[in-house]
Amino acid sequence: MSDRTCNSRRKFLKVLGGSAALTALPKTSFAKVHSETEHHLSLLNLHTGESVASPFYHAGSFDHDGLNALNYLLRDHRNGHVIGMDTKLLMLLHDLQQKFDNKQIHVISAYRSPETNEMLRKKGHKVAKRSYHLKGQAIDIRIPGVDLKDLHKASLSMRSGGVGLYSRSNFVHVDVGRIRSWGA
Repeated sequence: MSDRTCNSRRKFLKVLGGSAALTALPKTSFAKVHSETEHHLSLLNLHTGESVASPFYHAGSFDHDGLNALNYLLRDHRNGHVIGMDTKLLMLLHDLQQKFDNKQIHVISAYRSPETNEMLRKKGHKVAKRSYHLKGQAIDIRIPGVDLKDLHKASLSMRSGGVGLYSRSNFVHVDVGRIRSWGA
């Protein structure tokens, strides 16, 4: 056999093997691969009463209108400052929402401006001086109908950053910083 024939045969066998592997996947896996091309978030800001149900990622790129709507909803509600939230955090929220049947996520706190963060620290709230909230990389959430411990466990399983359980205040903190956990 010539080298060209061997290479053509190898390519054919690779394509055939790849096709066989796809047909061996359960239908749900195949469907999930294709349905993940569009990402939606459904959020309710508990301080402003505003909600958004918006696609923010489609076919490999972020949707700017969707991102703008999410950034506005996740703004510092005390002074209206808006920043671009970290898209890794939005993807993490999407993945969490998927784990809980796309139930709406209630937002307790997302972006905090330096002024708000310092004001909360002075009032005795336990907020970090260099909080990930200041960078748009953290959010405090709960999901109605989902036990807080289940949300905490699911957040930990994502291994995407920090996860804090605040049972007394009824929320879970998630961020896309270094992996760590705390709370009870």
